[in-house]
Formats: sequence, C-alpha cells, structure tokens
Amino acid sequence: MRRSMVAASLLALALGGCGFSGTDGQQQDTASQQAAAPAPQDNLADSMKSGDYGFRDSSIPDVADVEARPMMQAQVTLDRLGFGPGVIDGEMGLSTRNALRGFQESRGLPQTGELDEATRQALLQGQQFAATRIVRIPQDWGEKQYTALPESPADQAQLERLGYESLEERLAERFHTTVEVLQALNPGGQPAGMAGGAQAAPAPAQPPAQGQPAATGTPAVAFRPGQLVRVPNIGADRIVPGAVKDEEWQATLASLGVGSEQPDAARVVVSKSENTLKAYDADNRLIALFTVSSGSEMDPLPLGNWEVRGIAFNPDYSYDPRLLRNAPNSGDKQRLPPGPNSPVGVVWIDLSKEHYGIHGTPEPHTIGRAQSNGCVRLTNWDAARLAQMVSQQTKIEFVA
Repeated sequence: MRRSMVAASLLALALGGCGFSGTDGQQQDTASQQAAAPAPQDNLADSMKSGDYGFRDSSIPDVADVEARPMMQAQVTLDRLGFGPGVIDGEMGLSTRNALRGFQESRGLPQTGELDEATRQALLQGQQFAATRIVRIPQDWGEKQYTALPESPADQAQLERLGYESLEERLAERFHTTVEVLQALNPGGQPAGMAGGAQAAPAPAQPPAQGQPAATGTPAVAFRPGQLVRVPNIGADRIVPGAVKDEEWQATLASLGVGSEQPDAARVVVSKSENTLKAYDADNRLIALFTVSSGSEMDPLPLGNWEVRGIAFNPDYSYDPRLLRNAPNSGDKQRLPPGPNSPVGVVWIDLSKEHYGIHGTPEPHTIGRAQSNGCVRLTNWDAARLAQMVSQQTKIEFVA
C-alpha cells in the first residue's frame, strides 16, 4: 500500500506537548522511499517468525507445552487479529479486557470484556493457534553489545542509539512480553516441556542491578544466542517482499514481530476515559483496538478532531526540560538518538494539534497505567502496527 506522507523535515515538527522541540526520522513519503537503502526481500531472514505462512524451521523440535495456557492463547490470538492485549503474560488485566471488548464489538457480541464461551468460540474459530512455540535465538544476536543506558539526558545524547539494554529485553519485545514471562516459559533455561539435554542453558542467576557489573564467573543473563526458548506464539509478522522500502524500518518491524500487511484506518478514536485507541475502516467497521496512555490532569488529552501530518520512523527525541512538568527545568536541551528505548519509542505519528502526536514507549508494561505528558502512548509493537494503518487521509478523534 503506497501512501504520500509529508516528510518530518518539511513539517518542522514542534512537539512541545511531549517534551519535544523537533524530531528527525525516516518518513513514509514517496521521495524518502525512493532514496532509502533498499530493504532485504526475506523478512530480514527472521528465523523466529511464525509459521502462519508455511514457514517451518526443521531444526526446531516440535515439543508440546506442559500447560494449555488458555488465557495466553486468547492473548496471542487477539494480538494477531489487531486487538492488542498489551504485554502478553497469560493473565487477565486492563489491556486484555480492552482487547476482548474490542473484539466483541467487532463481532457483534455483548461487550463484557470477559473470555466467555461465546467469545472463546468466535475467537478460536477457524485456525486455532497454540499459546506458545519454540524458537532459536539467532546467533547474530550475540554480535550486539547490550549496555545499561545512562539516566541523564545529557549522557544519553552522547550515544549513537537508545537500544536494548540486554538480549532478554530484546527477546521480550520481539514476542510482546516480559523477561519474567520468558523465564517462566523456560524453567532452568530450557523450554517448558523439553527434557534436559544439550540445548539447555545454565540456570540463570539474578541479574546485577542496572549499571552494576556482574560477579565474576556468575551468569548475568538468562538467555544466549543459539538457545532454544519457548515464547508467546506471536504471529501476523509477515513482511511482504518489497512492501517496506526502507531497510531500517523493515528491521524495526521484524524486531517487533509486526507484519507489513495491515488494514487501512479511515478513522482513529482515542478515548480518554477508556484508555483505548480504536481504528475503523472506510465502512466504519472496527479493525483494531490498542490500550493507550493519554495525558494527565496537568497535561490533559486535547479533545477534538485532528489530522495526521506525517510519520517519523525511528525518530530522534529533542528533550526540553522546560516543557516537561516532571523534569527539572534547569537542564539543557538535548537531542537524544533514536531507538526502542527512546522516550517516544520507535515511531512518532504527528498530529495537526501543535506539539501532540501518537508514539511508542520504552516501558510497555506501563501502558494504560502511567500517565503521559499529553500525547498518546502505545507499546512499540502496537505503535508500529498503527503506523502501517494510518495516512494523511485518516481522521483522528480525541474523545472524553
């Protein structure tokens, strides 16, 4: 799907509502698509992608899980269908209830927010996805240096990228979950249901405190490159060859398990009271729902109708402490580099309301709970998915 988007450099973005004074980033406009480095045609050789389209790694053993995990099965199915349950953990929580209500609305079911029998039958009709699958952590993940990020914006500004702090964090974001869930799915460092053997990893020790070195001879991480691990069965992650022209954005989508095939959103409605973002198609059918954080008492969500001005992929973040109520105003402005741990995550959807946008987050577990500085914040994977749905023709509504 080709869209004409206004480049951020032309927009001269002034994003003060979220502590911005400007952004840079790869854009979804025709000119930048032509100028961007060509993207690989093989989904970046993502060896951990789902088997939704017939992909099967014969080196991965087909070992059944030790538990049925019905709630996690519902979560991964909702996630595949575009009704984001937030962090997938096998528990009923705010984001999962919102996702269930959205799915129920889309199917004409009573909007209970519960996984009742009618909802379960509608959700699992047709192909039934297992709650989990086993993947092998790519060997090249070991070539990446993972380091704790400094807390000071001035120190962060000296970095080339605000990347993942650990392999575990990277793996958790790839499968829309947490490190704790991954550890539970892999007791003793091996996939649940798999007998001990050569593929088992040493039992992980407690990681050191952020910024502190690990004790000599003590494993500091729970997972390693080449290791077999059980993960939530995230799907809908196919990147169609040639669909994403920019190599860096394609890499970002692959790292988040987000596919290029997304429906077009004609209208997006953000509800302040429900902490949700709903996307509707041209026939006013609900096609997606994500839980969001949207504003606070001091920086409320600006109710009204807005337009999409542009999309910045992997944007820089211009930190201005004078525009943030919870930051000391004595610091200097800083240009922070892009990355999944940027304050705005991996994408910024710029709105016609000055200083406001829809963006990702470095802390997915806080979505729907922590307040924002006025903007609309989603998990990185939901924000990346939404960015594939919207265009300058998409109407944005902020409602109470």
